[in-house]
Amino acid sequence: MSAPETKVLYLSYDGMTDPLPQSQVLPYLQALSKCGLSFTIISFEKAEVYESNKEHIEALCLASSIHWIPLLYTKKPPVLSTIYDIYRLRNLCVKLIQEQSFEVLHCRSYITAMIGLWMKQKYGTKFIFDMRGFWADERVDGHIWSLGNPLYRRIYNFFKAKEKAYFLNADYTVSLTYAGKNEIMTFDYMQGIASNIDVIPCCVDTDFFSTKTILPLSQINLKQKLGIPQDAYVLGYIGSIGTWYMLPEMLDFFVALKEQDPSAVFLFLTREPPENIIRLAEEKKIDTSSLRILGVSRAEMPLYISLLNASVFFIRPTFSKKASSPTKQGEIMSMSIPIVCNAGVGDGDFVIAKYDAGVVLSEFTKESYNIASKELKQKSFNVAKIRQGAEEFYSLNSGVNHYYTIYQKILG
Repeated sequence: MSAPETKVLYLSYDGMTDPLPQSQVLPYLQALSKCGLSFTIISFEKAEVYESNKEHIEALCLASSIHWIPLLYTKKPPVLSTIYDIYRLRNLCVKLIQEQSFEVLHCRSYITAMIGLWMKQKYGTKFIFDMRGFWADERVDGHIWSLGNPLYRRIYNFFKAKEKAYFLNADYTVSLTYAGKNEIMTFDYMQGIASNIDVIPCCVDTDFFSTKTILPLSQINLKQKLGIPQDAYVLGYIGSIGTWYMLPEMLDFFVALKEQDPSAVFLFLTREPPENIIRLAEEKKIDTSSLRILGVSRAEMPLYISLLNASVFFIRPTFSKKASSPTKQGEIMSMSIPIVCNAGVGDGDFVIAKYDAGVVLSEFTKESYNIASKELKQKSFNVAKIRQGAEEFYSLNSGVNHYYTIYQKILG
């Protein structure tokens, strides 16, 4: 007789119909579902993407026997809407745990961890704190919460107190980076405590992001479609720009690269409104005919990335970014593409150095851009070693194995 499945309640304040959880939640749970774990997901869905994507997510969950309970995310008014969502989530979790014997609450980030901690204390369920970064500090570093505002200062202090409770009471904590874990272990209240923190970066399906699936003729045709000369040097940026990514500095780097190679083209694979990028490029006197800006589906992404000679991303190196793991780094390295990035963000510079996978800048100056662009153009990168870095550090299989080991440890 086979052993009964372990029931896990997975809580996410991000919606499964959003792009990120489709690469950073569902693939893990689909794989773990084959290992004797039975998942129920509760997530908060944004109305604008829920209707268009729900059938796709329902099909993915059904195929892996995952029970998905979507709740609509409440956006307004600020603060009160989040309190309301927490209230709804807590009531639903109480109802579910009374109906079923969930053994583990797996909580993605700080909001849902409030429920995980409370249910551990009330019902004795195991509690995994999948922190995803220093969330409260990200709100401050990203200028979303101003500590000069008494209300936001109070909210910040509330969540920092919760953070302490999570670290001290979770059966296991998952950090995206070793830099983040090391920072946590310096906190006063963590001294003398055995670490129950594991590091699992934002992983990537290295079978999907692979040059093995790319036909040279497809690359030729795509370049023709995009109006990119076949021999042009293509620099790429992938993903949203938003709060953290330093678009002005990335454009400045492109200017330096263009001086090294006038054929250079900057390909943005983003759903950012093109006019936002074009306007800033024009201010910097960049010939916008050397820019290509378009959003592509996940299914198309490997082919588009394969056009790149290199990719760039600069992230503001704030305190909270020590715990950040850009999903794009694993995807780009999995496609054997060298990266230009800055130091001080998670484990990114460590990985680049270990696998000789690109160029790391320590400062944002014209001189640094010139040096980096020269190195990028003159150096012959070992594409096999870059790919090896993705397989060893960012592979989905490795991430799944880490999670499964955590479940085994906390379940005895």
